[in-house]
Amino acid sequence: MRASLLAAVLAAPAAAAPCGGDFGAFLAAMQAEAIAGGIPADSAARFFAGARIDEKVLKADRSQGVFRKTFLDFSQSLISKQRLATARAKSASLDAILDRAEAEYGVSRGILLAFWAFETDFGQVQGDFNTRNALLTLAHDCRRPDLFQPQVLAAAQLHALGEFDLDTTGAWAGEIGMVQMLPKDILERGVDGDGDGLILLKSSEADAILSGARMLQYHGWRADEPWLTEITLPADFEWALTGLETERSTEEWAALGVTPRQGALEPGLSASILLPQGRKGPAFLAYPNYRVLFEWNKSFVYVTTAAYFATRIEGAEPYLAGKPGPALETEQMMALQERLAARGHDVGRIDGILGAGTRAAVQKEQIRLGLPADGWPTRALLDQL
Repeated sequence: MRASLLAAVLAAPAAAAPCGGDFGAFLAAMQAEAIAGGIPADSAARFFAGARIDEKVLKADRSQGVFRKTFLDFSQSLISKQRLATARAKSASLDAILDRAEAEYGVSRGILLAFWAFETDFGQVQGDFNTRNALLTLAHDCRRPDLFQPQVLAAAQLHALGEFDLDTTGAWAGEIGMVQMLPKDILERGVDGDGDGLILLKSSEADAILSGARMLQYHGWRADEPWLTEITLPADFEWALTGLETERSTEEWAALGVTPRQGALEPGLSASILLPQGRKGPAFLAYPNYRVLFEWNKSFVYVTTAAYFATRIEGAEPYLAGKPGPALETEQMMALQERLAARGHDVGRIDGILGAGTRAAVQKEQIRLGLPADGWPTRALLDQL
């Protein structure tokens, strides 16, 4: 049955129920689409019956303040001695499953353990939002219906398979289980890791770990390659070369004085230099696998912290924090984003979050103004703009 339903969802056209408006009419339209996509009518009726809008989901969607933290603040709040010890204990107790994830999908155990830790504290905190209602709320809302309507249909298909109860709970954005995957990812790339015939990411560690690994492989994870290495840079380094928009081979970086704090740079790979808090803070070399992690989470500070934590799990030393300059306040960051956008830069939403787009725009303006072009916004830059 899974194969036939999966074939149906892949063949079906994208969902197009009208967003906004009467919620009852929206549910009816989504139910009709589910049936047209091959879901049995009785199962579809059960799935949509009694669904409601969750106002708390809409509130959460519009206030993601945690990502306004700096890298140092965010990483230090998420990475504790206890969490690191737990990750390493899980690495030992689940050695066979983690070995299988690497053998079959090429994904290192450090990455899987890091995301498992951050997403749900190793399965202990999986979210208490009703997943069906959360998905339908976001699918009905007109901000991103094209993203969430297919997720509703995938959840309905998982329900028909017996893998999604109507009281399933998870994150506010509809992610489910220990590694917080959306229903469509579970349907298309979920793995029955424990061999019980079901894919249950809420209760099965094996299912969750292998499904996460398969998802990363699907998005381009490259086996036997690193993702992030802490580095040191010469004092006279050309800061305009830093940032995700610039890539060089590791051999070229080495010739420019880039030195790993531990081990050696991976030969033959392209990489970018990350300065999460500018030239006075920690410095990392980001390999192609680092970019794949944005398929799991779009936040720059979250992805960089998870990537760094993964290296710690696998034995890296704590980063050199340095003494970066103070971060802009939220209102100042929003003012900066507005001024950058007015100059033609694509910074995305004016939200006070220093994401990859804002960093790239900051660096371009630093270059234009003759400032150290390390991508870290300062009050001096704000004043000059």
